Amino acid sequence: MKYISTARRILLLGCLGLIGFSTQAQTAATYPNKPIKIVVPFAAGGSTDALARLLAQKLTSAWGQTVIVENKPGAGATLGADYVAKAPADGYTLLMGAAHHTIAQNVYKTLPYHFGRDLAPVSIMALIPNVIVINDKVPAKNIQELIALAKKEPGKLNYGSAGAGTAHHLIGAMFNLQAGVDIVHIPYKGSSPAVADLVSGQVQIMFDTVSSALPQIKAGKTRALAVTTKTRSSALPEVPTLNETVLPGFDVGTWFGILAPAATPPDIVEKLSHEIIRIVKTPEMQKQLLDMGSEPIGSTSSEMKVQITKELDEFSALTKQIKLTVD
Repeated sequence: MKYISTARRILLLGCLGLIGFSTQAQTAATYPNKPIKIVVPFAAGGSTDALARLLAQKLTSAWGQTVIVENKPGAGATLGADYVAKAPADGYTLLMGAAHHTIAQNVYKTLPYHFGRDLAPVSIMALIPNVIVINDKVPAKNIQELIALAKKEPGKLNYGSAGAGTAHHLIGAMFNLQAGVDIVHIPYKGSSPAVADLVSGQVQIMFDTVSSALPQIKAGKTRALAVTTKTRSSALPEVPTLNETVLPGFDVGTWFGILAPAATPPDIVEKLSHEIIRIVKTPEMQKQLLDMGSEPIGSTSSEMKVQITKELDEFSALTKQIKLTVD
């Protein structure tokens, strides 16, 4: 009797497993059947927002379901990430994440989530080089002159960022350390308001993404001095890199990609990933991304996971070296 009871239990568990697998498969097969929300953890108008809205438009056209963008700025992009980490794990609430999040995981003393555990990587959409841009009134024609000016008047120049603990912030801190200067950090709730104050002269410098900085550079309202990635940006081919001018080996850019709550069914994650890769690889999307100053990527979910794990380790060591923490 004990054997029969055990066998029945095993059979029952097996049936329940098949039912669970069938439900998950059906969910993936019919996904999406209602609107999807992409949460942007920054204010409207910056690089993250622009990429999210472009992807939302493409997904809406591809799937026939409305994909909306909702901005949830604050706390160096961590408020939006926390919101998505705690959202229902059904594929209908997604995060447009960025390298900012792997940095924030290491610089914030406490976070209500863990970026490497509580969010499932879907696909890295694009990589955007950062560029050092200055207000037109700053008397520096190139990066060498900016460093000389900063050394002459330590603490007088300042730089704006998309928030404390973001890539803009960290790149500025790295620049200070390696160039031996003291440029004061001014955090904002997103790139767009920081750019507005850069143009008006409230801040003098930004280590902004190329896509966010490009319109003001083209309009002559700001000047681009150097790119922070190892190679030049395809959108600003005439602008030298820090690596080739004053800081050999300097190589930092900002990736942007989609993540879902950690418990999202793997089939839905893969369906999302495959569709984003397909969209990114189309000639039309490639051109649009390049025109925005972005380098198209379209990674798999597993490739994105490897990138996140690598950055979490690297930025942990770096933030300890420069003693960067955020309350």
